Amino acid sequence: MLIPLPAPLVGIFPPLVTPLRDRDTLDVAGFERLIEHVLAGGVHGLFLLGTTGEGPGLSQKLRAEVVERGCRQVAGRVPVLVGVTDTSFVESVRLAEMAANAGAQAVVIAPPSYFVASQAEVAGYVERFTNTTSLPTFLYHIPSLTKVGFETETIRRLVQVPEIAGLKDSGRDMQYLHEVREIAAVRPDFSILIGPEELLGEAILLGAHGGMCGGANMNPRLYVDLYQAAKAGDLARVRELHAQVIRISTAIYTLGARESSYFRGLKCALSCLGLCDDVLAEPYEPFAAPEREIIRNRLVDLGLLAAAEPRLGRA
Repeated sequence: MLIPLPAPLVGIFPPLVTPLRDRDTLDVAGFERLIEHVLAGGVHGLFLLGTTGEGPGLSQKLRAEVVERGCRQVAGRVPVLVGVTDTSFVESVRLAEMAANAGAQAVVIAPPSYFVASQAEVAGYVERFTNTTSLPTFLYHIPSLTKVGFETETIRRLVQVPEIAGLKDSGRDMQYLHEVREIAAVRPDFSILIGPEELLGEAILLGAHGGMCGGANMNPRLYVDLYQAAKAGDLARVRELHAQVIRISTAIYTLGARESSYFRGLKCALSCLGLCDDVLAEPYEPFAAPEREIIRNRLVDLGLLAAAEPRLGRA
């Protein structure tokens, strides 16, 4: 029996990494381990095929497999949200309906990222999408990748659409977050979820409802604890846990080329932790042995890996 989607949606929803064996083959065992790992950490739901899940870089076949396997394994224990953004409107709708049939509770859509659209066109696109799909829709604001985001006046228009359940904000602009929070006050059921984990504690203290933080793939309990401390207004605990999040961000996401350091660092870390393989979607490549050893040593320093722990994947 599927649980209903809370309104507003609150808590920590890891943007789940998509473990791969090769460019078009899911690491099924790793995928299953990762899902159970984050659920054991107390997360409130999962976000499949987001940026961290490399959704836009996967084939339609592989996206469908991720959705179907993911929903089947979660089996209604927590809500599952699915990223459906595609350069083709029809493909986004098709994946949204596939998600609904698989048992997902909501979909997440960003503006299409090839043709640049005006804000009026972006709003119309989303309105037509919500009229064509059966699941609640979350907006995904990530202008660094899509070139066009959801400006605040567009949010003011779209917040009037009852099928739109909330916003994932990955814009790294706290002023934007404040403005959206004021605009969305007319909708008590509208959820604001923060993407960058470095802003999680601050965002929750200032009224956000939760986070979709990539680091929760590695250490889900840390992000759940930070969310709970911020919700409780425990500032000392928030400062302590926030410092741990920053240590992870600095240690794991900064090695190598800036454009790919987050993806490569996170997947390498998950491989070192024995959770899944470290193959990335094209065009990115896994770290070579010297960089892997650096990540492994940093995980030891962070207390996430014992120095003598066995290795998984490539040497």
